[in-house]
Parts: sequence; structure tokens; C-alpha cells
Amino acid sequence: MRIGILAVQGAFAEHEDVLKKLGAETILLRQKDDIKNIDALVLPGGESTVQGKLIRELDMYNPLKELINSGIPVLATCAGLILLSERIANDPNTYLGTLPVTVKRNAYGRQLGSFNAIGKVGELPEFKMSFIRAPIIEDVSDDVKILAKVDEQIVGVKYKNQIGLSFHPEIGIDTRIHELFLKQL
Repeated sequence: MRIGILAVQGAFAEHEDVLKKLGAETILLRQKDDIKNIDALVLPGGESTVQGKLIRELDMYNPLKELINSGIPVLATCAGLILLSERIANDPNTYLGTLPVTVKRNAYGRQLGSFNAIGKVGELPEFKMSFIRAPIIEDVSDDVKILAKVDEQIVGVKYKNQIGLSFHPEIGIDTRIHELFLKQL
């Protein structure tokens, strides 16, 4: 199994470390030609505006969107969630738009508003969630499964082949979310 990790900006190295620790082969996607023969895709946290701009400038937009629409498993965290979202409540732009949700970027404020919470994520009874300038999911379509909430705010969803998380599971020592992601392969 070969996991492509979008590596134009953001926390791609942390995802790579976790996935390699779990025995997965990874490739960092820095240009269009890197998007070949991958079995799954990770869209990391970072600056969604910068990532969205770069995937267009580097001609990665269409190949990534086609892969996602073809059913390849996708794990998107924080900015990656924003890239997938069909709608961004506080921004007229959209990016890949494959996940039928509305997100609100920077919902928890600036960097100083970063925090951790422990809660249920899908079938995982307790998972430490790290939020860094995180979005929240304000609205989901009927066929989107809610995986996690913090203070009644939706922070994790699954839709077909796509997992979207407001938080950073690649931070810390708990690898269970990445393990569940790899089980989709």
C-alpha cells in the first residue's frame, strides 16, 4: 500500500512519520507527476488558502479531485478538511469540494486559542484531539456520518471514502486514527 501525502505546505512530515511507523509506504506529493500509483491520500493541516493556491498552480487540482472522486481513501485533517469541503461559511472560496459539509475556518480563534480535548472519535472511546486554529463543521448532508463532537460542535466526519477531521491526529503518540485509515485499503 502506497500512501500519497500532499506536501506543498503544512504538517505532512508528521503524517509521514506516523504512517511509516505503521509500516506504510509513503510518497510526498509535491508536484503533479508525484500523483501516480497511490492507494490512499492524506491532506494535512496547515494553511488551506496556501495549499489550495499551490495545488492549482502546480496543476495538482484535477488529478487530486479525480482520485478522490474515484473512491481512493482520504484522510484530511484541519486545513485538509477545508480543502475537501463543499462550502466554507466564512470564505467565498472552495477548493476540491468533494465532501458535502460546510466548515467554518479558524472557528476556535487564533494560534493562542489552540487546545486539546479528549473524546470519542467514531468507534474509538477516548482519543486526544489537538486543535490548532481549527475549523468546525457547521453543517453536513444527510449521508455524512458524524464521527466526533467537542462541546456540541462537529469536529470529525466520514463520507464514503473521505474522513475529515478538524483536529490533528498526527500529533502525539496515539496512532489509532491512522490505523483505522489504513484498514480502508
